[in-house]
Amino acid sequence: MPAVAADTLTLTRVPKAGLGDVERPVLGVTTAPQGYEGEGFPVRRALAGIAPRLLDPFIMMDQMGEVEYAPGEPKGTSWHPHRGFETVTYIMDGAFQHQDSHGGGGMIKDGATQWMTAGGGILHIETPPVELVKSGGTFHGVQLWVNLPGKDKMIDPAYQNLEGGDVTLLASHDAGALLRLIAGDLPTGDGGAVRGPGSTRTPITLLHASITPGSSLSLPWKPAFNALVYVLSGDGTVGAGSAFGPAAGTAAPIHTGQTAVLGDGDRLTITADRVQEGRHPAMEVLVLGGQPLREPVAQYGPFVMNTRAELQQAVEDFQAGTFGQIPAGALMPHTG
Repeated sequence: MPAVAADTLTLTRVPKAGLGDVERPVLGVTTAPQGYEGEGFPVRRALAGIAPRLLDPFIMMDQMGEVEYAPGEPKGTSWHPHRGFETVTYIMDGAFQHQDSHGGGGMIKDGATQWMTAGGGILHIETPPVELVKSGGTFHGVQLWVNLPGKDKMIDPAYQNLEGGDVTLLASHDAGALLRLIAGDLPTGDGGAVRGPGSTRTPITLLHASITPGSSLSLPWKPAFNALVYVLSGDGTVGAGSAFGPAAGTAAPIHTGQTAVLGDGDRLTITADRVQEGRHPAMEVLVLGGQPLREPVAQYGPFVMNTRAELQQAVEDFQAGTFGQIPAGALMPHTG
């Protein structure tokens, strides 16, 4: 599954738990419903069913695939608008092409991340390249929506292309887990900190971890941030109740397609079961958290604002063509 790999023995390691650290408790575990997006590609709605106050500043997250396409099957989205938030698209297998009405665009593959700030309004499309449509193959990615504070909702659109080699690589304290830090920062054992390459207007941390069977990942986490753990594949527990943790009996089991919501504290623990499914040698998880905005949220499809009046204005502006125009010779969806 993961496109970016490394020898964990050679990487900087996150510090192990200390006596004064407060483990974050598991508030609940939800299972993502499955559906279809765009022109018909399968997704898991990773954050569905979780109270918005626990998600803030996140709006939604879709796991796209993992799916093995036959020739002619890959599909994407049509051209569509956004306003008021940022989209983060992380591709682990296969490829997606992006193009937008403000000049952003490129191929997202091999562990790359596309970070698009919709701001005051943008049109864009994401579609598999022609080569993948013709040949078929594995496709697997994630798209996360990060809310913008009210003061930034109408900023100019922006685009960041983060290649797989740009991510910051770290290891757990015992080298049993590989961490790919996409955005935000984590402390290191020497009192310093390392940052991911993503530039965020809303303070967040986002990472993808591969945890080898039987290993435990203990992560320092900012107390002011919320904390969510989503399992891309595999089986394990969240919380410090495994044989590796100090509080036996408090861990919650978690499996592919499930999200754990964590409570207050400054550290979180994820442990991989000793036996994992045959297709994936490690437990693959996304860990994300951010500074809650604590602002009212009004959403209508691809528009995320603070009030209903702002939503109405977004619809009117889109219909008036102020989000930009589809470029001449633009990418178009594959409809089969």
